[in-house]
Amino acid sequence: MTEKVKIFVVEDDDWYRELVGFNLELNPDYEVTKFANATDALKELSQLPEVVTLDYRLPDMEGEEALKRIKDFDPNIEVIIVSEQDKIDTAVNLLKLGAYDYIPKSDDIRDRLLNTVNNIRKTQKLQSRIKTLEREVGQKYEFEKSIIGQSPAIRRVFNMLEKATKTNITVLVTGETGTGKELAAKAIHYNSRRKDKPFVPVNMAAIPSELVESELFGHEKGAFTGAQNRRIGKFEEAHGGTLFLDEIGEMEQTFQAKLLRALQEKEITRVGSNKIVKVDCRIVVATNRNLLEEVKAGRFREDLYYRLYGLPIELPPLREREKDIILLANFFLDRFCEENEMEPYSLSAETKRKLLSYRFPGNIRELKSVIELAAVMANDPVITPDILSFSQTDALPEVMSDEMTMRDYTYRIIDIYLQKYDNNVKLIADKLDMGASTIYRMLKERKEEKTGASTGAEY
Repeated sequence: MTEKVKIFVVEDDDWYRELVGFNLELNPDYEVTKFANATDALKELSQLPEVVTLDYRLPDMEGEEALKRIKDFDPNIEVIIVSEQDKIDTAVNLLKLGAYDYIPKSDDIRDRLLNTVNNIRKTQKLQSRIKTLEREVGQKYEFEKSIIGQSPAIRRVFNMLEKATKTNITVLVTGETGTGKELAAKAIHYNSRRKDKPFVPVNMAAIPSELVESELFGHEKGAFTGAQNRRIGKFEEAHGGTLFLDEIGEMEQTFQAKLLRALQEKEITRVGSNKIVKVDCRIVVATNRNLLEEVKAGRFREDLYYRLYGLPIELPPLREREKDIILLANFFLDRFCEENEMEPYSLSAETKRKLLSYRFPGNIRELKSVIELAAVMANDPVITPDILSFSQTDALPEVMSDEMTMRDYTYRIIDIYLQKYDNNVKLIADKLDMGASTIYRMLKERKEEKTGASTGAEY
């Protein structure tokens, strides 16, 4: 269903106002509101008309002054000046001030006016389409193409993503850093009925607390120091599409109540204004925090949590997607070589084993960095394990390199942590989620086993 074009007709002559309004209303796609003076029209600009036809001479204000006020409010509103006089210098001056066209009152005004409005509409549609194409970047976000993987864990995610595309339910995407939460949000948007409308991502952790309201709701000119022009917020920018609020757990409590109201009422108020603006955007939020724990700790509003919960989708960490590690590694390697016009590279069997033995605390993002660096550092088309550069913060880079019993694996893990954390058993117990007494007992048993073995040899 096509959204109607809002048009204001500002004309003090009753007969002429009805004539202009009648001709425009012949097009069912136009929604026309008529005003007898500029003052009343200016008060209703918060309705965001796309076109204003403005009589040059009005009882309360000159057309030039009315034009300036309209453009100050929103430069995107197109103004058509309608006048009884046909002076070239006046027309040129008004066009310089931002008028889209200057039409003298004459017998052919109907055709000229309709053609002008039609041209404005074509231009606006073209600009809107260009913005949509820029956002999509020509990509098709089919799940299997945008999210690489065949493991059971990622298949469960595909199933949830498909459910999310069928309705406008709010989606809460959770997962560790680097698991692809924004990619999942894009997959939802570009496979939904809103795919031709904007996808607007916002990183809540990157916005200073004092600017959050302005960033999401927008502001009026002069609302605060530095607000030189009226600015549309992210909610309005995402109208008809999807608003993706990443790192929602970082939001200050002072703004949480305002966000809750905006989500419940589907309306916002720009900073510096008391006009209510209706918004229609699908909400997808993401966090690497446990929001329920944040609620219990008093850092996140319980009512907002349940409002955002909607359909929960948890992205698994890469260490739980063993089948996908090599698939992703090959994908990143092929794409990197192609983008940099390099000969195709491959991974040796030893390199694959090393990748599978690593826990990837940085998840997919870390895997991508490791593979790209290896491609740069490699001297041969086959990437060998010695040039893989893993994070030094991971305690288990080689723990799976030998075949051992589970008991021996446990001893090796504890030894690695003892070395890394300077024999701080309490800290190691917290890291491994084990009891400190268990670690002490295992160390004692191993010592006794070694002592017993030595004693037996003496006999």
